[in-house]
Amino acid sequence: DEIGNQLLQADGNARLEHDILRKSLNLIDLGPTATLLQQFEEDEEGGDIKDEELVEHERVLERIHESTRRLRAASIGDGGGSGNQHPEIEKEESSSLLDYEQQRTRIVRQVLTMVGVTAILILLVCVALALGTIAVGPPKQPVGAYKIIEAQVGHDFWQYYDFYAGKDSAGSNGHIMYVSEQKAREEGIVNVVTETVGVGDMIEIYEDGDPRAEENWLAEDLAFLEQLKRKKLEEEEALEREKQEEEKKKKKHDEKKKTDNDDSTEQTKEDSATKEKKANRLLEEVERQQEQEQAQQQLVSSESIVTSDEIKPPRLEPFNPDQNSDVPEETFVVISSTPTPEGPRNSVRLEGRRRFNRGLFIIDLRHMPAGCGTWPAFWLTDEANWPVNGEIDIVEGVNYQDTAKTALHTTRVCRMDDVPEGSKTGTWDTAVGIPDRKTGIPDMTFRYAQDCFVYDPHQWINQGCVASDLKLEGRSLGVPLNQNGGGVYALEWDPVYKHIKTWVFSPHGRVPSNLRDALRTATNEDESTRVAPDTNQWGLPYGHFPIGDGTNCPAGHFRNMRLVINLAFCGSVAGNRYFMDCPKQFKKFKTCNEWVESDPDELKEAYWKIRGVYVYEREWQKQWS
Repeated sequence: DEIGNQLLQADGNARLEHDILRKSLNLIDLGPTATLLQQFEEDEEGGDIKDEELVEHERVLERIHESTRRLRAASIGDGGGSGNQHPEIEKEESSSLLDYEQQRTRIVRQVLTMVGVTAILILLVCVALALGTIAVGPPKQPVGAYKIIEAQVGHDFWQYYDFYAGKDSAGSNGHIMYVSEQKAREEGIVNVVTETVGVGDMIEIYEDGDPRAEENWLAEDLAFLEQLKRKKLEEEEALEREKQEEEKKKKKHDEKKKTDNDDSTEQTKEDSATKEKKANRLLEEVERQQEQEQAQQQLVSSESIVTSDEIKPPRLEPFNPDQNSDVPEETFVVISSTPTPEGPRNSVRLEGRRRFNRGLFIIDLRHMPAGCGTWPAFWLTDEANWPVNGEIDIVEGVNYQDTAKTALHTTRVCRMDDVPEGSKTGTWDTAVGIPDRKTGIPDMTFRYAQDCFVYDPHQWINQGCVASDLKLEGRSLGVPLNQNGGGVYALEWDPVYKHIKTWVFSPHGRVPSNLRDALRTATNEDESTRVAPDTNQWGLPYGHFPIGDGTNCPAGHFRNMRLVINLAFCGSVAGNRYFMDCPKQFKKFKTCNEWVESDPDELKEAYWKIRGVYVYEREWQKQWS
């Protein structure tokens, strides 16, 4: 403490502080501070301090100053924290604090400057992008009108396909041998023929303004759906009535046991119930006859309008006449098969040369292969990457099937349980009796085939999701279709609008005028005279498959596919169903292969007669969404 007080009294005198320090080290006697000051002055005047000592003094002095500052700070602290610091300490602390504040302010300004500059740059980039997008416009997408890509007609038909030669695939396993183009021509199983169209095969064309020419396919389809609802309701009511009848009978039987009435009384009650039931049946029959009479009256009324002298009769024309002919003619592509001594029939498989990822695919038929053992198909596939890239069966018939169906085949995660109600006139195929994979016991649970996964455990192997036509049920495929002069099938594959849809129209007089005119003008040299097909004018499809974002089936399941037209026999589908679909033939020929090898006359109906295949794609247009 004494040394500290003396250092404070020295008040910055370097020599005095130095001597005090030496004294603290017992180098000299420490007297009063005044004496020391006097002694330093004398030493300085007398030159008694040597240079070496002075250097040493200077070094120690630096430490003394530091100690002095600490002692001053400590003494101030011991004084109760009065805050009366030494002016130099206050000045030094104030200077340090000011430097800190200035540095912090400078850093904050730099950060704010950088943030501001970055924000301005981002804003400028966004403005530039917005202006550029406005100037350039939205991205192009295939959302415009349909434009013809391929019109496969007449002798030009073959240039769009390659002939596959060889056995059928292991999965199909058809009892056939596909032949090359040269061999097919030599055997006469591929031909192009031109035929004069008779009056009975022509269609009626109405003049513009004729009320019969007005089409409202959507209203017709909505009325058909309403009819289906009423029919379903009637069936449910009939089942409910049967159930009530059974309950009444059971109740009466129980009452008979309980009350032990005599036979005559019970017989009277039964007679009364029988009479009541007969009365209800008669009432239903009367109502049905009344409905038929009303429908007949409407038909007679419409016929009277048609035959009125005020309206001209319709023109009769071929559905799709040849353009460069003065007579009513149509040219067809014919594909058939021939028997062989080896057993499997020689047949044709055409594989398209172009790959597709979207489009509108139309086939105009006058005849398709039909009969026991036949398995024709018009479809889209990427067989090298099956089922990864999917498969779409547009037209496929097996044996005597008479109703059009469209099937999709994919890998996992593609279900059709999100189809909007009232968006189609068809229904789904069923999957009942599927054997359990472990026990082999058939599962009789009723299910619709709505899972497109080819190995779904609750459906038949490779069944896929299958839409079945209802509006033309029993006459949209096979023998009935041929008897009506064929028909037109169309499939729209549109990933942008997120759907795959299918239509069938038969006979040709029931084809929408927009579709008819599109096919008629598809080969016009002047593009301005071609009519673009508009599916919105065709009414509801019988098959509707939602695909893409927001659905239960990603659009990526279907890509890079090409058209295939083929004619197979027996195999994994027609052959496996042979005993069920062909019971008459099964009595004599125990296998489908044996039946086909017998070359029956029925197989003369196993041929394609194609007016044309037409492929359209939407034009690319700029659109924001």
